[in-house]
This record gives sequence, C-alpha cells and structure tokens, in this order.
Amino acid sequence: MNKEKILVARATFDDILDRLDAYFDVERNLEDRPFSPEQLGARIDGKVGALLMGGERIDEALLAANPQLRAVCNCAAGFNNFDLEAITRRGVIATNTPHVSNESVADLAWALMMAAARRLREADDYVRSGQWHGFAYDLMIGADLHGRTLGIAGMGGIGQAIARRAAGFGMRVVYHNRRPVPQSIEEACRATWCSKDALLAEVDHLVLTLPYAEETKHFIGAAELRAMKPGATLVNVARGGIVDDRSLAQALHEGRLGGAALDVFENEPRVHPELLTAPRLIMSPHIGSASVPARRALANLAVDNLIAALGYGEQAGNPPSILNPEVLAATTA
Repeated sequence: MNKEKILVARATFDDILDRLDAYFDVERNLEDRPFSPEQLGARIDGKVGALLMGGERIDEALLAANPQLRAVCNCAAGFNNFDLEAITRRGVIATNTPHVSNESVADLAWALMMAAARRLREADDYVRSGQWHGFAYDLMIGADLHGRTLGIAGMGGIGQAIARRAAGFGMRVVYHNRRPVPQSIEEACRATWCSKDALLAEVDHLVLTLPYAEETKHFIGAAELRAMKPGATLVNVARGGIVDDRSLAQALHEGRLGGAALDVFENEPRVHPELLTAPRLIMSPHIGSASVPARRALANLAVDNLIAALGYGEQAGNPPSILNPEVLAATTA
C-alpha cells in the first residue's frame, strides 16, 4: 500500500523525524533553508500534511491550491503563521506545541534580565578590548534585582514560570493581563494583578511574555517607554512586534532605560538598524526554547500531532494540541 505523502519544512532531530517514516512517505527539507511562499506551495503540492517550524505562512491561497491538505502542524508554541480562520474553513487540522518549552524560555528571560541589569555584554566587551585597567566606583555600575519589583506582561505559562523564580531574589511581583489569573495561581507565583499604567510606573524590571495579536502590537511603544521608571530594564521573550523596536532604540540612545534585552524582533530575522548601535542592549536570535530537552520535546509533540491528525498511531484522530477542535467535531458529526 502506498503511504500518504507529508512535508517536513525544516530540519529537526533526525531520530524524532524518523518516527514519521512508519506511517508516511516523508519529504524533508535537507538543506534546512526557509522556503519562499512559492517554494512552500510547490513542495506542499500532493502532501496531506506538513510539519512546520512556525515561519511558513499557511493561508487561503495555499490552501485553495492544495485541497488534499488535511493537517498543518507547527513545531512551535506560536502560530502567527497560520490563517486559522481559513484553515478551519477548509476543514484542515492545525496544531501547535504549547507549554513544553515554558521553563526553558523562563530561564532565558532571567538570563537576559540579569545580563541587562548588570550590563554584562558591555562588561565583556570592555575586558576583551583591553580597556580595563583597574577599579573605579562607577565602572559598569548597574541595577540590582534582589528586593526590587518585577513586572510581567502576560501571565500565561511562561509568565508564571518567570514569576516563580522571583521568590529566590526576594522580589515583589506584579503582572498585567486582560483579566487576573485565578487566585491559586497568584498565590503560587506570589504575584499581584495591576493595570498597564501601574505596571509601567512601578516596576524596576519588566518582562514581556504576551501572545502576539493585533491588540498587542506595539504594546510597548514610545508612550509606554516614557512612562517607565528611569533606569528600568525591559526584556522581550514573547514575539516581535509587541515592542516598537525603533522607539526602544531611541529610548536607549537617549539614556531613558537602564537596559534592555530582546530575543525577538519586528520583521525578524532582520533587525532594525538603530538597535544595532543602541547602548545597554543585549540581543539574542530567538533562542528562548534553545535547550536540547525543550527542542526535543517540541519536536516530539509536533510529530505526535501530525501522526494523530492524519489518523494514525495510538492517538489517531485526536491530536494532543489541536488549535481548531471544531474541525474534528465537524468530521465526527
């Protein structure tokens, strides 16, 4: 019997992808280069499913040209690349890989926050360039974390993981969501809800873990940066576009922040040129989940989803993290 054809759009762990071979005729992107929209359309032709890394756009035009497609599965928690309304309308199952990398992203958020507060990138450059000649009372002077106020915008799984770590630093934790999380979560995280205005005005260190949506675009812009405490730090491990990168660069050039750290960018992998020369800024290339355990967990869940979405394996017809369960309901009605 001929196996159904699927596409794996980017490389991940070979031993995990090998699980797909038991069920499907698998086409892999062996060069591991991002497909252009045209290349993706050509490669997905004739495939019933696709495993994606979160950067490949699945929209009405691609779906209309590929009516045989039954499942699109992101190996990422985010799904900004999905036109979920069009995917659902076409009866295609969409999945993502939420939660499995929360703790690893929280680890990176803390690493970036600490590095920004204590100016570690500048300090490393200072030593490497031979400028260090001895003690000075104001040499690379930065900000403390212990005993200060940590603000978290977006109290989902990652935000909660960040908040729990703050207890070890004796920090006061406040957060902003559209609505407060359950009291049990607040107590476990030792966190208190506040308005956005209060968040900006009160915190010494602000970490963004919001999902990207139209209403969260430029959640931090010029006005918000002006409202933050002088000398505060800002960390974005959420999604590019939640921060207005140009306004952030200007705030740093003007010395209004104590520091900032970005793991995500508007229009990434392109970086706004003004950020490249901004002082007191640390940048990393979207590596929040870049630990071996986290990346393997993401890949395994994505494979589980694809196998199940196409009707195979122990969870056949019931993918673990489906984004549009109404598609399943329609097929079983």
